[in-house]
Amino acid sequence: MAESIPSYGVGQSDTRPWGTWLVIDVGPGHVVKRITVRPGQRLSLQRHRHREEHWIVVAGRAQVVRDHESFMLDVGGTTRIPLGATHRIANPGTVDLEFIEVQLGALLAEDDIERLEDAYGRVPSA
Repeated sequence: MAESIPSYGVGQSDTRPWGTWLVIDVGPGHVVKRITVRPGQRLSLQRHRHREEHWIVVAGRAQVVRDHESFMLDVGGTTRIPLGATHRIANPGTVDLEFIEVQLGALLAEDDIERLEDAYGRVPSA
């Protein structure tokens, strides 16, 4: 895997309409985030051109869409989001969903998000 210069730093965080994310580790070719999704919320349907992702649920329950699949993950459940795959994660529960996301790739930056659908109006007009 090519070495990258991530645009993330340990401790960097952001609040989004669906919850929060916190960077917990950064290194050559990887970024690790702890992501919290509030009950009833979901991230945008999206894909990435420069990274794959690996998710592990550490609290709550996740509804995952990956390309043409839809499935649930409980605590300890994992999945891989291949480079270019359309994906989304949602919290159908009544408590916070928390998962660890490991990003792997040569270019790891927040601007490598192509939103295809979004409940919060963040998809650019065609």
